[in-house]
Amino acid sequence: MVQFFLFYRNQTSLTQIFKMNYLELLPASAHTDAILCEHTKRQKWVQQEKKGFLRYRNPYLQLANYPARHVDCSGETVIIGRPDEISGLQRQQLTKHLRAFMPWRKGPFSVFGIDIDAEWRSEKKWQRVLPELPDLKGKVIADIGCNNGYYMFRMAAAGPRLVLGFEPSVQHYYCFKALNSMAGKSELEIDLLGIEHLSLFERCFDVVFLMGIIYHRPSPIDTLRDIHLALQPGGTLIVESQAIPGEEPFALFPEETYAKVPGTYFVPTGSCLCNWMKKAGFIDVKLFCTHPMSDQEQRRTDWMHFESFTDYIDTDKPHLTVEGYPAPCRIFAKGRKKI
Repeated sequence: MVQFFLFYRNQTSLTQIFKMNYLELLPASAHTDAILCEHTKRQKWVQQEKKGFLRYRNPYLQLANYPARHVDCSGETVIIGRPDEISGLQRQQLTKHLRAFMPWRKGPFSVFGIDIDAEWRSEKKWQRVLPELPDLKGKVIADIGCNNGYYMFRMAAAGPRLVLGFEPSVQHYYCFKALNSMAGKSELEIDLLGIEHLSLFERCFDVVFLMGIIYHRPSPIDTLRDIHLALQPGGTLIVESQAIPGEEPFALFPEETYAKVPGTYFVPTGSCLCNWMKKAGFIDVKLFCTHPMSDQEQRRTDWMHFESFTDYIDTDKPHLTVEGYPAPCRIFAKGRKKI
């Protein structure tokens, strides 16, 4: 794969050199210069020698010394390396470095036999999505808010040409980099970009995944329009969202927090989400799954010690959140961009 090298143009020497591998796989419609500019700025930012960056960069650099001989992304647990590929002492060191990325939100992973039980049983979500997926083989895909890349690794089993993760969080960015430095999946890439950068990727993607993101956006229809712009004609959007129960096209707008999360804006019903997608220009919109949330799928673990689902729900009235709002369910929808 051709590697693109870029430098910070305000420097008189090539002291700031960064590497991108995915630009050659994007069509001519991509706003390449602007993507390069944003990438350069974000890389300059993340390369700072500050505690907040070193906290995650250092364990990534340590884990990058352990390329796995065996990688399997086809099952519920993403397997990177077998237990017999490392020594007992190395296992202790790897466990220490992996735990530096806590809290682990998505999983499960098994890294050289070290089982990472994340807060979310993400394999359950993937099983719900799987029957509705278009063929991913040879496709260029975006995973918006990809976290540590669990779903990207699962996509890799289908043989995509490229899966590009958009992830502005330093913790999640370096966690994915660490995992993939061991897994060696060249078709998987990540950049420190957010959903607000999607307009730079005009008509670039065959499939876009937006999982667990849209209720964090203050303007969900504008977000969906940006995704519509980023899709190739005929491309598919897969959306998964927190939701409130009900058949009517309503959305909850919480006063401060929803299930203790302050960055929550609109929490839709299934029909509301479908209407948003239609308003944004999608066709063949389909709500294909709705299910209640529970502590069987989201919970505290040894790899995530903080509050989780049961802490967000009224113990006396489990149909309500601690704020008194309807307790959340999860909804899944898909739509297509017209050819």
